[in-house]
Amino acid sequence: MERLDAWWMWSGFAVLVILIFLIDLFVGGGKQHRVSFREAAIWSVIWVCVACVFNGGIWLYLDNTVSRELTNEKALEFFTGYLIEKALAIDNFFVWLMLFNYFAIPAELQRRVLIYGVLGAIVMRTGMIFAGAWLISHFHWILYVFGGFLVMTAIKMIWAADKEPDWANNPLILWLHHHLKITHKLHDEKFIVIQKGVRYVTPLFLVLVLVEISDLIFAVDSIPAIFAITTDPFIVLTSNIFAIMGLRAMYFLLVGFADRFVFLKYGLAAILLFIGSKMLLMNIIKIPILLSLGVVAVILAISVIASLVHNRRHRITK
Repeated sequence: MERLDAWWMWSGFAVLVILIFLIDLFVGGGKQHRVSFREAAIWSVIWVCVACVFNGGIWLYLDNTVSRELTNEKALEFFTGYLIEKALAIDNFFVWLMLFNYFAIPAELQRRVLIYGVLGAIVMRTGMIFAGAWLISHFHWILYVFGGFLVMTAIKMIWAADKEPDWANNPLILWLHHHLKITHKLHDEKFIVIQKGVRYVTPLFLVLVLVEISDLIFAVDSIPAIFAITTDPFIVLTSNIFAIMGLRAMYFLLVGFADRFVFLKYGLAAILLFIGSKMLLMNIIKIPILLSLGVVAVILAISVIASLVHNRRHRITK
């Protein structure tokens, strides 16, 4: 068994995702409110635990079905893919933060945008993962294309790490302003309002569109990365979905510390560079999954620790 492709596993996962999303929507989301650090921390821990339990379930099932070696390999593939996708999703976080700040969206209105943003990301990534799996199964050489793309993305990320996007002159924002009737103020959590018989979209709708587009752009970067770990569609999809399910909670958990992680973007670029290089050299050097997991974890740890040390020294010299 090289792939997990039983119909009941796919069906069970689909039901689980729907259940998790409903819980996040009606329990974790709740009514319009400002998400506190404590609430975000609790839900972040919950989503990580859910992912770990799911991975444990895969391990238990496979341990009674195939060899222990393959069982451990599949569990490691899931966890490594989950960690990579979780790490790369941090880039989404910075873009969301800049969008909310630019459009002056209050914290209590951000949760609804992020709920729909996560839902859109699930739909888009599912389609892209199945498309990617089909391409790899028919054109294995495309893995080299993915690897080259990740290396180029890493270089671009390093080059643009300290550059702030010019939202005022963003072509998409200008296009939306030119083609849509937009209200000058927010209307609570509403995306669309009717004024004097005319339908208007609110600034919150513009942010939602931009969040969805940013999800699409980052999915193009992150999905090829996980194919460097495994080409099993079930592992790729499940680790991806579990990684993004907790993004909303992670956003509110980290929002107060965003300016402290000054080297995190460089760490993410290093991860993409490592994964891209691994794909390009896959027929020359076979890097074990456990080693890949260790490299990703070490890069993340170094970038976070370096950021904290830099901030501490900066405060002392002030």
